[in-house]
Amino acid sequence: MSDTRTDGRIEPAEALTDPRFANDDLVPVPVERRTWGTYNYLALWVGMAHNIPSWTLASGLVALGMDWKQAVLTIALGNLIVLVPMLLTGHAGTKYGIPFPVFARASFGLRGANLPALLRAAVACAWFGIQTWIGGEGIFLLAGKLFGSGWQTAGQVAGQPWTLWLSFGLFWLIEIAVIARGMETLRRFENWAAPFVIVGALALLVWIAVKAGGFGPLLSQPSALGWGSGFWKVFFPALMGMIGFWSTLSLNIPDFTRFGGSQRAQMRGQALGLPTTMTLFALLSVLVTSGSQAVYGVPIWDPIALAAKMDSVAGTLFALLVVLVATLSVNIAANVVSPAYDLSHLVPRFINFRTGALITGVVGIAIMPWKLIANPHVYIFTWLGVVGGLLGTVAGILIADYWIVRRTELALDELYSPTGRYWYTAGWNLRAVLALLVGGLLAIGGSYSTVGADGTKQGPFPADGVIPFLKPLADYGWAVGLASALLLYTLLSLNARTRR
Repeated sequence: MSDTRTDGRIEPAEALTDPRFANDDLVPVPVERRTWGTYNYLALWVGMAHNIPSWTLASGLVALGMDWKQAVLTIALGNLIVLVPMLLTGHAGTKYGIPFPVFARASFGLRGANLPALLRAAVACAWFGIQTWIGGEGIFLLAGKLFGSGWQTAGQVAGQPWTLWLSFGLFWLIEIAVIARGMETLRRFENWAAPFVIVGALALLVWIAVKAGGFGPLLSQPSALGWGSGFWKVFFPALMGMIGFWSTLSLNIPDFTRFGGSQRAQMRGQALGLPTTMTLFALLSVLVTSGSQAVYGVPIWDPIALAAKMDSVAGTLFALLVVLVATLSVNIAANVVSPAYDLSHLVPRFINFRTGALITGVVGIAIMPWKLIANPHVYIFTWLGVVGGLLGTVAGILIADYWIVRRTELALDELYSPTGRYWYTAGWNLRAVLALLVGGLLAIGGSYSTVGADGTKQGPFPADGVIPFLKPLADYGWAVGLASALLLYTLLSLNARTRR
């Protein structure tokens, strides 16, 4: 039994103490502590969307041949689409106060939930490494402006100046220090970080507009793809890549909505925060980059490199602070909270939220993240596309189980008990595993690498696809994974119910 409040939010009827499945970080948040309002979620998304990789998303699409209007349109549409599963999965967090890995127990089983949780954690660790490297680069480049050329030409270690490694390590330590203080500190940090980063981005726009006396030829540059078949061949995989950018959060958004004061607050906050912010940020990046082309003769998409061209020491220091806050706000919220819960879920008795965060930090360093973002073909098509396909498959299963099979009704206490309905077969729901395997195969089995004009392969996959006959599906990986897993899981579950 569970206790239902008049506003629909539910908490357990008794203490959940089995150390195999519960600890202080995994049990439902008490209703009286679910206090996040619309502004908290709006600020969360503003803080997460205003980061260096989302700023440079438009540049990746322009590099693939789109003009700025096509790039902004693709980004806007991708974020409107990914908002839908975000709201659907977020509902469970607010209603039951549970994090993502506990939510996944309903569909995958108490032990089987570790499968999607560890998949999500692995992706988050990679993203954590990418963002930490970018933050370290920001410190390195802008500190070089303050300390002189000797900072950037220091002796090399493993192919990079030791000062870059120092900057990387310093930024890593700052992140760990913030997250070690817990979710309430994160909420307060996001509340003031969001408007601060907006002000910083607008200041960069004003600075470059004044310096340029207007905006450059980038805004009038025609699309290299046009609007014919050449555009659509790039558009659909690029759209899946844009969806893949936030497909991670479409799974673990319950990690945040579990603190929601109401369903209306989390839904309005997310709807106001995600698609609008990402679209405006993409437009802002295009305008600033166009101004840089007018001033310097070449487009400078990297805002750190552009800020490093400032003559003012005060301006450089302000830019450094904005970069640090922007990268901290997204990396801690998007890439540490989830794996901290996911790793805690793996061994609740020994790993708590803070321990999971530290493990995430160590793994994020070990993956050599700079290699993932060096090439837009690899970044958008390979990294974001494959990740989006796999995570879309998991999202399809979660949505089918919660909304179609169970109609949003969960037995909350049984999510923590090996004697309840979510134990399935030795803790595993084999129907969910089968749907994950089939959906994942359809989504990414045809993954392929494009071939450049010089005949070289742009990525790690065969040009004809890993599984050639599945290649036509690869450009729609996220949608294929979500739809196929949702349909298969629903059919298997309803068939099992009919037999009973």
